[in-house]
Order: sequence, then structure tokens, then C-alpha cells
Amino acid sequence: MEGEGMIWNPWRGCHKVSDGCKYCYTHKGDIKRNMDTNQIIKTKDFYKPIEKKKDGSYKIAPGSLVYVCFSSDFLIEEADPWRMEAYLMMKERPDLHFLFLTKRIDRFYEVLPSDYTESLTHLTIGVSVENQEQADKRLVFFSKLPIKHKNIICQPLIGPINLEPYLNGVELVVVGGEQDTNARPLDYNWVLGIKEVCIKKNVSFSFRQCGTHFIKDGVSYQIPTRELMKQARKASIDYVALKE
Repeated sequence: MEGEGMIWNPWRGCHKVSDGCKYCYTHKGDIKRNMDTNQIIKTKDFYKPIEKKKDGSYKIAPGSLVYVCFSSDFLIEEADPWRMEAYLMMKERPDLHFLFLTKRIDRFYEVLPSDYTESLTHLTIGVSVENQEQADKRLVFFSKLPIKHKNIICQPLIGPINLEPYLNGVELVVVGGEQDTNARPLDYNWVLGIKEVCIKKNVSFSFRQCGTHFIKDGVSYQIPTRELMKQARKASIDYVALKE
């Protein structure tokens, strides 16, 4: 599920866990603000989903899409003491749709309640993979989980990936390049390869952004940050899965 929404960061801070984290936007932004990203802290917005107006209605309108933990990872170890309360708030708001991304999907059963998949059908979980090594590591586990709404996020994509073994039950695959002066290149052929497999498996596909260093037809381009999403849209290669 995608669309206009709002961000809920119940905690912030994260640790780099794999190659895809090398030029993480959260770490780069925190450096500019003189903040220590490695310090995981509970935020002032922790109770945001259940905050109410004076008339007793929720501040977040029903039907909203809520992006969760986009300055951290919902399954990060340091948040274990807070996650159950966050889960209960999401459970209280079945009128919203929540979405979180994670590189720590292997912790799923370790840190979430047994009724998680039944009580949170209004949640999408996206697993982030950047290359074949991480796809094989994370998606083997993800593909076996009884989650109603699944996404795969190949951003930053730093190498070719064969997703075909892992697309059963997946609703959307998002692909994008790396954004940094020293970014590793994104080859357009990798993007097209993933799209072809998504069409074959009838899974929606979105080319979110080009990389700063983009290769097409063997030619290397350096694309300004402000143009990364615009150029991806101009490619016009997104695919919407056919309804069965």
C-alpha cells in the first residue's frame, strides 16, 4: 500500500547492519544536526497514533497511511522495551494503515506477540535488501511469514538481484539507487531485470529514484539529487499488478 500519509517515529536512531547502510540518509542528516544516530531514544511523538483532540476524536484522521520508524528500524534491539506498547497502539487503530521497513526481519518472532499477524491486518511490512546476498538472507525468512501485506524494498540497489523465488504473497517491489556523492552506481539493467520478474509474478513494481551515479546502455551519468525521482518517473516503467 502506498499513498499520501504521515510519519510516526516512536523512537529514533539506528545502527548500520549491512552494505546498504553505508550512505544512510538518517546518519548523514544526524551528522549535520550534531546528533548521534547510534543512540536509540524514545521520541516525544511516541503516543502520536492515539493522541486525541478536545472533542475526543483522534488527531490522526481515520484512513490515513502512517509510515512507522522512518528514522530507525521498528525491529531494532534497543527498542525491545517499547515495542509492545507501540504494537498495542497500532492494534487500537484498525482505521489506519501502518507501514514499516526493516533490515532485521529475522527478529520477527523474537520480538512480536503471537497474535501479531491476526490482529494487525492493517499493517504492511517492507523488507529492505540491497544485493543478492541480503535478499537470500532476509527474504528466505520473510517469504515464510504469514503477513497479509508484504513489500520488498531494493533501495539502495547496489547489485543485480533475482527476486523470483521470494515474490509469492508480495504486493509491491520498490527499486531505487543510492544518493550520495560517493554513491555506488545503479545499472538500469538491474532495474529492468527486477521489473521483468515482477510482471512475470504479477507483483506491482515502482522505480522510485535513479542513483546519483546511474548507468544506462553502458553510459555513466551523474544526476543531481533534485532530479533523482523525476528521472525515474520519466522512465515510466512502473507496473501495477493485475487483479486476480
